[in-house]
Amino acid sequence: MAGIKDVAKLAGVGVGTVSRALNDSGYVAPETKKKILAAMAQLDYTPNELARNLFQKKSGIIAVLVPDIAHPFFAELVRCIESELYDSGFKTMVCSTIREQNYEVEYLSMLKRHIVDGIITGVHSLEISEYLNTSQPIVAFDRFLGANIPVVGANHWNGGLLAAEEMIRAGCTSVIQFQGAKNVNSPAHERHISFECRMKEAGIPVFSYELEWNRFEMAYFNSVVRDVYYKHMDADGVFGADLLAIAYMKVALEDGRRIPEEAKVVAYDGTMPTTLVHPTMTAIVQPIDKLAHECSRLLLERIAGDDTLNKRVIVDITLRKGKST
Repeated sequence: MAGIKDVAKLAGVGVGTVSRALNDSGYVAPETKKKILAAMAQLDYTPNELARNLFQKKSGIIAVLVPDIAHPFFAELVRCIESELYDSGFKTMVCSTIREQNYEVEYLSMLKRHIVDGIITGVHSLEISEYLNTSQPIVAFDRFLGANIPVVGANHWNGGLLAAEEMIRAGCTSVIQFQGAKNVNSPAHERHISFECRMKEAGIPVFSYELEWNRFEMAYFNSVVRDVYYKHMDADGVFGADLLAIAYMKVALEDGRRIPEEAKVVAYDGTMPTTLVHPTMTAIVQPIDKLAHECSRLLLERIAGDDTLNKRVIVDITLRKGKST
């Protein structure tokens, strides 16, 4: 296998000249570059990309951290981010951190050591102080990590209002909502606040169930839903993330209740599963493609040297009417 010395010998130049040409780390005359490229082609020489990247302190790799890659929302978000980054010349390294706090520490360390060029993080398992100790390119999805880290999210406040208005329009008299762990500093909580406020304005009682931190397993959702369902048989409306809403509708149908006549369900996220169940679900839809675009755009700007801080990008959200309300 040919090496850089063989290329230099065939091109009639020094090893340092070949290195400068490959790494774009100094001036090399155009004619000399042509000789080096011709020698590389003749010898079928492939540069050591890892070594070159380490020299230039870049890897061409972006780490994307999500709680659970099997979750429909995060699976779609990763797919869209990967496409966006690929179009910009970057590869994606995906990390599913469900119930593993140390994974985030490892990826932050990789960023500091230039093994990855940046991080898009949508996980909630690490203390914010760990992020505050770095000035490297990081973009947060749906979590506040400090003034030096941009955050991207949907207009959750409006999402909660849209859900409440649909419940009111459908004639609900008592509603359950499932919400994430409150100890996480996330703008996603805004949807539950606005939902509950609007329902109370309309005189409709709301029971809010707080989920455990960083739990995304379907078995856990099913267990929670069954427990809540039988404790609140009087509820005729349910608001929760897609998988929780689907699990509730399944239990209600198994119990002989008619959807939407006896129980109305509004899902939040609007991923593919909500369109596949019967009846199809009314959902507050997060535009995952736009969220992915904004996460990628902000990170690439940071990598390029844009140090503007205190950025929060909010993407509009919509109601998709289904047969569950």
